[in-house]
Amino acid sequence: MKKISLYISLVAFALATGCTKDFESINTDPTQSAPANFNSDYFLTGSQWNYINGITGYNGAILFQSGWAQILSSTSSGAASYYSNMDKYVPSGNTNDYAGRGFDLMYKSARLSQEIIKNYGDDEDKVNVVSAATVMKVLAMHYATDLYGDIPYSQAFQAATNVTQPAYDKQQDVYNSLLTDLDAALTMFDASKPEPAADLFPYAGDVAKWKKFGYSLMLRIAMRLVKADPAKAQQYAEKAAAGGTLSAVSEDAWIKGDNPAGYRSENSRALITPADFYSVRWSKTLIDFLKSTNDPRLSAIAEVPPPGLSGNNDVTKTGDNAAANQLGQPHGYDLNGGPTDIRNAPGYPGGTGTGGDFTPIGKYSRPRLVVYTDLNSPQFVLTYAESELLLAEAKVRGWNVGAITAAQHYANGVSAGIQSVGTFHSSAVIPAATADAYATANPLNTSSMAASLKQINEQYWATTGILFNFVEAWNNWRRSGYPMLTPVNYPGNFSGGAIPRRQLYPTTEPTANPENYRVGVSNLSAGDNWNSKMWWDK
Repeated sequence: MKKISLYISLVAFALATGCTKDFESINTDPTQSAPANFNSDYFLTGSQWNYINGITGYNGAILFQSGWAQILSSTSSGAASYYSNMDKYVPSGNTNDYAGRGFDLMYKSARLSQEIIKNYGDDEDKVNVVSAATVMKVLAMHYATDLYGDIPYSQAFQAATNVTQPAYDKQQDVYNSLLTDLDAALTMFDASKPEPAADLFPYAGDVAKWKKFGYSLMLRIAMRLVKADPAKAQQYAEKAAAGGTLSAVSEDAWIKGDNPAGYRSENSRALITPADFYSVRWSKTLIDFLKSTNDPRLSAIAEVPPPGLSGNNDVTKTGDNAAANQLGQPHGYDLNGGPTDIRNAPGYPGGTGTGGDFTPIGKYSRPRLVVYTDLNSPQFVLTYAESELLLAEAKVRGWNVGAITAAQHYANGVSAGIQSVGTFHSSAVIPAATADAYATANPLNTSSMAASLKQINEQYWATTGILFNFVEAWNNWRRSGYPMLTPVNYPGNFSGGAIPRRQLYPTTEPTANPENYRVGVSNLSAGDNWNSKMWWDK
């Protein structure tokens, strides 16, 4: 992570945002080294860090999709009222700010990658870092379009040529460009040339692993199109499988925090914020799902807090992680004493503690302290488990993605998802033999395509949610319809009692890029609001 500090000191001058016909000269600091005199590979570090920063913590996902996808639940009252965005779809004081952060950080990530492409595009010895940068650019822009809908792509990152109000591309066109650009980048990787430096993924620049990551990303993008453009979905899913996707848990893509250097894991930081630590719990939907099949992840990821209000608030005290004692918290409840108070929830188990030390939520399971609250913990980007589950679905659909059966891809994905939890902390390691035995005991239901798709996508939801990749869990729920989630209709909600289908564009866009913003909004099913469905969300 020291590479990030070096990157900042080297390239801060290159990121000024002035917009004039003299962009390059005005935004070049004459007291700093010229771009030709430093290693632009460090932009890759910045691109990766801005991406992971944008998908974690208070930059959106934990405050929105963690609850929309019913992975986490919160009583969200008092100091942690900002969690009302996710658990009840009710605005907090900074909802619009939170909603726009994914847009801003994805463009920061992609812009840094674009700098590599611009600086090194003609250098044959830099083909691998240019290819990796293109993969990162595609990754960031894919995240952005899936959050918002239409976005600038074809005219983005051209302020130096005075394109300061880029057109919004239709999401269909963005997807076509993402797949084309990614395909081109993956064919350019060359193991005989120098590896990318300053790689924050656990690949350390390994070209073979970057290609596998890129093809798994291609598979993810392709599968998003199964309803909007099934022919293209099949075309690129088959291309991804032929290219070679991630093939082991050891190839999972994640970025580890480095808190001493100022680069903490933002999901962990959010969870140990005192009000969050007290009120955020695993959802009833998820815990019930895991308990229904005695999933070995349950005792690895969940714990019932120590008794009493003080025990629930003490970040130094671990809880009870026995699988039989875990209980998910239902959605849509608070601690306000009215009809939506958690004490009025069906099946309320009672609280813990007595007198002034009583807490009504003390029996509900929280993310396990030792596993999820380390500020140096990894934050997941894309995993072998996800890739295998998507290949299972592609096989169920009858596509040519190799000789392995859908059932075997599914078993691989289930086992891998269980094993990946151990990346968080040694205490969460589940042996491969245990994971394989569980997968064998819970095989894919092949009685019908519908049964298989339901099981695959429910597992995808649980796996991505447990790894705290909340937006991917939500994206795939929107795409597949699984699991079947019951929305919350809490008073004052911003989505009409429906699970939100998108985030709002940043509040700066209507004034910074008004004409193009209006065009982008016009292509949404119901304008710039939480309920609008984008092109692929059928």
